Amino acid sequence: MQRYFLNENAELHQRFFITSKDDIHHILKVMRYNVGDHIIINFNDQQTYKVTIINIDQKNIEVEATEKLEIHTEMPVSITVVSGLIKSDKYEWMLQKATELGAHNFIAVQMARSVVKLNDQKASKKLERWEKIIKEAAEQSYRQQIPNIKYYSNLKYVYDMINEYDYILMAYEEQAKNGETSKFKEMLSQLQPNNKVLLLIGPEGGFSEEEIALFETHANIVGLGPRILRAETAPLYALSAISYEIELMR
Repeated sequence: MQRYFLNENAELHQRFFITSKDDIHHILKVMRYNVGDHIIINFNDQQTYKVTIINIDQKNIEVEATEKLEIHTEMPVSITVVSGLIKSDKYEWMLQKATELGAHNFIAVQMARSVVKLNDQKASKKLERWEKIIKEAAEQSYRQQIPNIKYYSNLKYVYDMINEYDYILMAYEEQAKNGETSKFKEMLSQLQPNNKVLLLIGPEGGFSEEEIALFETHANIVGLGPRILRAETAPLYALSAISYEIELMR
């Protein structure tokens, strides 16, 4: 059963209107639903309901919440993926897969070694496209919330946010090259439900020495296994490992 999102609070038998043009098109033209059919909607606070389509017109679809669903698909640890800008197709692929793997938030950053450069106008258009990719991935993977995404032109903006997180993990390829394999595992064993984790991943060229120095006194600088991972692969490796440790092994 297809899933959608509404930014509203919900109660059983309450009625709502779906007004998003993209959602309306998908419901009517792609899924070909009609009055009386059922869909699933995720509301605020990870509340999920099966709803019945009550009425359809050109501007909105009216639905009624008919059954509350007790499902829990969100990762119990909140992971914010901070990644240096990389080539567009690779970054979009990473956003899609990282959403499927449970990332809660994304921050795209113009880092010293980022090949891709964005001005304010380009960044605004990119954010719109990225938000759409994330929303579709969240629906496909039965997420109960849509991760948000921000863009910053410098890693120093992220540094100013570190007090908001319980753990700062900085994946550094030099650690892997030097054979370091234990720090990431040690950090995973310490994670508890509701912890907030900031996961820092560099662009294709990795972090600069200045960027490492900026975080080294506050972050756990870790290697992600014995192999050197691409910039778009590293977040997926880390998210998979965290999910395995937190969701499957406890």
